[in-house]
Amino acid sequence: MTPLGRIIAGRIAAEGPMGLDDYMRLCLMHPDHGYYATRDPFGAQGDFTTAPEISQMFGELVGLALAQAWLDQGSPAPFTLAELGPGRGTLMADLLRATRRVPGFHDAARVTLVETSPHLRQVQRKRLGEITHLSSVADLPEIPLFLVANEFFDALPIRQMQRAEGGWAERMVTLDDSGALTLALAAPVALPRAAPEGEIWEICAEGTAIMSTVAQRLAVHGGVAIVVDYGTWDGKGDSLQALRRHAPEGILTHPGEADLTAHVDFAPLAGAAIRAGAAASAPERQGDWLRALGIEARAARLAAAGDAGAEAALHRLTDAAEMGHLFKAMAVWPRHLPPPAGFRPLPAAAPTQASATAGQPGLAPRS
Repeated sequence: MTPLGRIIAGRIAAEGPMGLDDYMRLCLMHPDHGYYATRDPFGAQGDFTTAPEISQMFGELVGLALAQAWLDQGSPAPFTLAELGPGRGTLMADLLRATRRVPGFHDAARVTLVETSPHLRQVQRKRLGEITHLSSVADLPEIPLFLVANEFFDALPIRQMQRAEGGWAERMVTLDDSGALTLALAAPVALPRAAPEGEIWEICAEGTAIMSTVAQRLAVHGGVAIVVDYGTWDGKGDSLQALRRHAPEGILTHPGEADLTAHVDFAPLAGAAIRAGAAASAPERQGDWLRALGIEARAARLAAAGDAGAEAALHRLTDAAEMGHLFKAMAVWPRHLPPPAGFRPLPAAAPTQASATAGQPGLAPRS
C-alpha cells in the first residue's frame, strides 16, 4: 500500500467509509502525497498527454478563438485571460504566441491561472514568467473574462450513486477483512431519478459550482469560456478511472501515485451556466470544432515549413478513433450575444438536467 493509501486506510478505520469524492480529493491534492501536488504528470515521462502537449496547433486555435470573441465584444480593456488547471502552461504559452499580433489584446489581458498545485505553479512560472495565480474561480476579478479549461473538469471529485432496491446507494471506499481498500454501497436513499437497478449516476457538484461562478461573471461582465474535455451529454455509468505510466489500473491500486479522472457530463454544466444567466452551446466534437477553426490549413502550413509531426498531430487531435470524437468542446457566453466561432447555441428543447442537478451539493448528505 502506498503512503497515502495507509493514511486513507487509517482515516476509514477511525471514521468509517469514505465517499469517492473525498477519496479523489485526497489522491489528487493531498499536500504531501497527492498526485498533482507532488509531480509533473504530463508528457511521455508522465502518465498522460494532453492536446496542448501533442501540438502547438491546439493552443494557437484556442487563442485565436478567444481573441476573435474579444474583438466581437468590442475589445474590452482590461480583461482577465484565464486558464483553469493549466498544467505546464503549454496551452497558455501557445495562446499568447498566436495572439501577439492581435492589436491591443496583450495590452488589455491580465493573464491569470487557477492552479492549486504548488509544484505546477513553479513549472508555469518558469514557462510564462510573472503571472497571477489564483486558487479558486471565486477569486477571479469582476471584469470581462475570457477563459479556457482543457481537461480540467474531468479531474474534479465525483460521487457515484448506484440504483439499488429501495433507492440510490452511494458507492464508498472502505476496508475489507484484510485491511485493504475496497468499494461498498451505503444504505439506499430515495432520489427523484428513475433508472433500472444497477445503473450508476456520477455527480460532480464541484464542477457545476465552478461553472455557475464562471457563467455569472460572463453574464454580468462579458467574455467567453471554452471548455474542452472528454465526456458525453447526460452520461450514465461508471467512468471513474486511474491512469499510471500511460496505462489504466484499478482506482484503489496506487492512491496518490495514479491520475484519477471521470468522463465529464456536459449536460449539468450547461444547465448550471443557463441558470446563472449565460448562454451555452451544444458540445461539439473536438475534431469538428478544430476543423471549423482551421486546423487542417494550419497543419498544412506547418508541414510545408518542415514540421514533420504536423500531420500526425492533426490525426491524433481530430480523428474519430483518436481524440476527435471522445473529446468535446463547449462554450459559454453572455446570453444577449452570438456564440463564439465554431459553436452553436444549445437547442431550446435540449435537456440540461436542471431538475436533477440543481441541488447536487446537498444530494444525499452524509451523516
